[in-house]
Amino acid sequence: MENFIYDYFIQPIWDHSGYNIVNTLTYAIIAIVSIFLIHKWFKSIKLKVDENFILGVMTFVLFGSTVRVVTDSIDSNVFAPITPIHEFVLNSHIWDYGYFTVTPGIYIVTAFLLIISIAVLHKMKRMDLLKFAGLAIWLPHFLILLPFMKYMLFAIPILVLAIAPAYIALRYFKNQVLALVVAGQALDGAATFFVIDYFSKISGIQYFEQHVFSAAIGAFGGTFFFFYLIKTAIAFLASDVINKEKMDLEYKYYIALVLMIMGFAPGIRDILRMAVGA
Repeated sequence: MENFIYDYFIQPIWDHSGYNIVNTLTYAIIAIVSIFLIHKWFKSIKLKVDENFILGVMTFVLFGSTVRVVTDSIDSNVFAPITPIHEFVLNSHIWDYGYFTVTPGIYIVTAFLLIISIAVLHKMKRMDLLKFAGLAIWLPHFLILLPFMKYMLFAIPILVLAIAPAYIALRYFKNQVLALVVAGQALDGAATFFVIDYFSKISGIQYFEQHVFSAAIGAFGGTFFFFYLIKTAIAFLASDVINKEKMDLEYKYYIALVLMIMGFAPGIRDILRMAVGA
């Protein structure tokens, strides 16, 4: 049993080999159960899932993805002690490559901070401050990465590929939340496509797809553009189902939020990682 856990869960972290079918399915099951339990908790405390709440949660997604890239930049030796703050980050070893700064650890850490923030702010009846709590822990990490973002201009084609379908979704659904579902999934697909198919060749930095199913799609099609198209199409279909389904608006928004996180979290990480060349 110890060898099984090491081979399928621990070794892939330290070997940087990404995902396999075993840990992918395990993490998926854990995620589904967690999503269900969190929704039950939201209902028990009568938490309102609206656009303001979604915005607040997304700031924590920004935080998690950015922290992950700080770790990427340290691991790839891009991060340098150019200021006392950067020196502290390196010497503290808090952001080093490890269980709490890569998947699934970074998701657990981010979810923990989000849940604590929600619990405190809900008790205070100040849920409007959630977005500021997320921004407060995200901004320092973004600022320490900023000096290393020499490839930031390459984010433009990725953003165009994400914004275009999001704009179409906004015009079609006339709903900002559903448009953001499409934006998040399109961003993830576009980042994967551009970074692997083009940026790797331009920069000479080798990137590969760590996720089992998306890697299979890229290998099958010979290009990750198919991955981008499939993710965008599925996002449109999912948004259409959510839009037409007769269910409570808050439940619709909760499902939409989950789909947003699944797109924006890896998409933001991929863009920032590319920007610093990690």
